[in-house]
Amino acid sequence: VGESVDFGGLLGYAPIMPVKEGSCEVFVNRGGRIPAPVQSMKN
Repeated sequence: VGESVDFGGLLGYAPIMPVKEGSCEVFVNRGGRIPAPVQSMKN
C-alpha cells in the first residue's frame, strides 16, 4: 500500500491499493450483477 507498479509503455503505472477484506454477501445476493454506473465504465 502506498507503492506503485510500472507496467511500461502505453500501460503506464498504477498505485497499489488495499484489498477490502469484508464480506461479498451483498454482491452474491444481487446475483453477481454490477450496478449500472459501475458497469458503464467497461467501455
